[in-house]
Amino acid sequence: MDRRVRASEKRRRLTAAAARVLHEQGIERTTLADIAREADVPVGNVYYYFKTKDELVRAALSEHRAHLDELTARLEESADPRDRLKGLVSAWVDRRETAARHGCPTGTLAAELDKRTDGTLDAEAGALIRHLLDWTAAQFRLLGLPDPDGHALTLVSAYQGMSLLANALRDPDVMTREGTRLLGWLDSLTPADG
Repeated sequence: MDRRVRASEKRRRLTAAAARVLHEQGIERTTLADIAREADVPVGNVYYYFKTKDELVRAALSEHRAHLDELTARLEESADPRDRLKGLVSAWVDRRETAARHGCPTGTLAAELDKRTDGTLDAEAGALIRHLLDWTAAQFRLLGLPDPDGHALTLVSAYQGMSLLANALRDPDVMTREGTRLLGWLDSLTPADG
């Protein structure tokens, strides 16, 4: 295998590991050694690819963005924007066990980063949430609903809330019950709604 391909693969493993470990343990509790162990890479190699923990956090945010882009691309295969939104809710519910253990990957990182005063990573986490809001609003807009941005905010807020509660209560059924409510809400919306 070519050296560049191996280096790219190693960086990719480190990025994926950073996203998982930072979500599971939080920024402050995670060490570079934790990420190296998860990626099955010698800890010294981490410094070759990422000079600081903040660079790893940025890579984790990039990984979360890639997952969101993959999900929305799959959802875009449906011609119906309502089905896309329902698919989004179903994808959230499918991750209920993870949410019950660790919360929403992006939401928990955003909350943790907001408490820091040493950088712009909180804004980058916010931009990722904004990306989800924009995609969601575009679906409501395609449905011809008034206030698509408001509907998007309601839907994404509901997801953040149900993820937080599932995590706080350690109860994945919170995601299932609230997901069912959201699906019913999406089915009830008509262009005359406001």
